Amino acid sequence: MPDWVVVGLDNGGTSNNGTVLEAGGRFLLDQLAEVPSLVREGPDKALKALTDAVEYVLALTGTPLASVAAIGLDTPGPASADGVISSKGATNFGEAGWGGFDIRTALEDRISIPVIYNNDGNAAALYAHHFRYGAASAEHGSVSAIVGTGLGGGVVVGGQVVKGAAGMAGEFGHINIPLEGLLEQGQSLPRCNCGLSGDVESFASLTGIQNNLLPYWLTRYPGHDLAGEPIGLAARKVRGYAEKGDPMSLAIFGQQAKALGALFSIAANFLDPDIYFLGGGVVEAEPHFRDWFLDTVKANTSLREEQAKVAEIALVPDRDMAGARGSAVAASDWVQRHK
Repeated sequence: MPDWVVVGLDNGGTSNNGTVLEAGGRFLLDQLAEVPSLVREGPDKALKALTDAVEYVLALTGTPLASVAAIGLDTPGPASADGVISSKGATNFGEAGWGGFDIRTALEDRISIPVIYNNDGNAAALYAHHFRYGAASAEHGSVSAIVGTGLGGGVVVGGQVVKGAAGMAGEFGHINIPLEGLLEQGQSLPRCNCGLSGDVESFASLTGIQNNLLPYWLTRYPGHDLAGEPIGLAARKVRGYAEKGDPMSLAIFGQQAKALGALFSIAANFLDPDIYFLGGGVVEAEPHFRDWFLDTVKANTSLREEQAKVAEIALVPDRDMAGARGSAVAASDWVQRHK
């Protein structure tokens, strides 16, 4: 048994996924380890669910609680760099009691172990970076875009996540992108839930499909099977249709890929990273579709000749485990700095 371990927790709207990382850098779980998150039942039950997740992964790995030096926690945003949920609540934290709630401190007080917080996009970005570069992580920089209900992401410089003064660095979803060559003739300017129009999330997210892309493309394919479905359900089915080669669904994901290429093109000019990572639900798809999507993103990313010779565009590894593993990496880094 190592001197110490850390636990990584990825908190989501449905489940908490956890993992355990040894001091030497070895993960003790190579699969999802989930328990219900209960976030829609309010803070008290959700905190109990987080402690249940800790107990669950420790039991799976035969690790005593006394060996846990820290816990890494990630949640969806918006939240501060210290884990205070937005005063207006958030997509997964809409129930009474969540607005302005300090989830990091509350978990730390309940479990009496230091808790290190990141948003979920930053956690996945951190894991992808450390997986790619290992002991050389501090010598490289990366940008990650995580496509889900919204569009999250993260910037890693010198092996550390860049959080920013208010904890909102890496919110790539709300960057406006050039629309020339992206919008189809007659297509309305997509709007984002944040109030902006033509930002990345208005294209590259499940919300963007539901609110903007699918309603437009259904006017081009009025007899499509999805035309008779409730729009929220239909939006969730688009990826499955795309995997089967459906032209309308491929057109939707083609627009998403172009938007992500535009985002990476912008990032190239102010960050010039070694690698651009793409993560989220779209890369959990069938391999042939995943490869096509990644190739389309690459084809729409404009890099200078010098950058193209050295930079990579790749998928976030261990897709649905990346958040928990990134949270564990952050906790391990914290322990090593404070030992």
